[in-house]
Formats: sequence, C-alpha cells, structure tokens
Amino acid sequence: MPTIITSIILFVISALLAECSIRHFLERGYLFNNAYIYAPKTERESMDKKPYYRQSAVVFLLMSAVFIVLGLAVIFESTKLELIEIPLIAGAVIYAVISAVKIEKCQNDTGNKEKTIRQKKRQQ
Repeated sequence: MPTIITSIILFVISALLAECSIRHFLERGYLFNNAYIYAPKTERESMDKKPYYRQSAVVFLLMSAVFIVLGLAVIFESTKLELIEIPLIAGAVIYAVISAVKIEKCQNDTGNKEKTIRQKKRQQ
C-alpha cells in the first residue's frame, strides 16, 4: 500500500511539472526563472522573456521525466530504473547552466549593438 501511495504522489508531481513545462513552452503564466524573479521591476518589463520561458520549460520537462522514472522505479521496485534518473538530472543541470550562459551572452551582444546604434545616431 505505501508503494502505491508513493508512486501516486510521484506521478502527481510529474504531472504538475509537465503542466508547468507546457505552459512555459506556450509562454503563458508566471515565469519561474531566477533571472526574471531577481530582476528589478523596471528590467522585467523590458526584458525579452522568450529564452527564459524556453529554458524553464526544458528544465521542467526533464524534471517531469525524472519523477516519472522515479514513480516507475517505486512501482517495479527496480534499482536499474533509478539509474536512469542520474543522466536526466545531470542533463537538466548541464542544460540550465549552458543555456543561462548562452542567454547572457546573447543579451550582452544585443545590448552592445543597441549602444553602438544609439552612439551613431547621436553623432549624426
């Protein structure tokens, strides 16, 4: 009985994460991303949220897969299934770090281009 309850809880968590992932892929709802949450209110209004929605959506999707595998591991009492979680979690962490660096680099490049355009307009 405790196995069934545990697996149901894990599948519910997985469903919630999948729902959150879908909403982020559709760019709907609150953006659960540190860059957005910790940004000042004025910066939030002007920032391009699309890459942050995508980053969060992929991470939520990977975490949903982790909880599905964990639920299946509990049901089938298989330690081999638990080993599948390790690359999924590592993949989520690696993706989050790499995509955060790419987003930051892209925004810095865009910001530098905008500054040079403004400077050229002022010179004219």
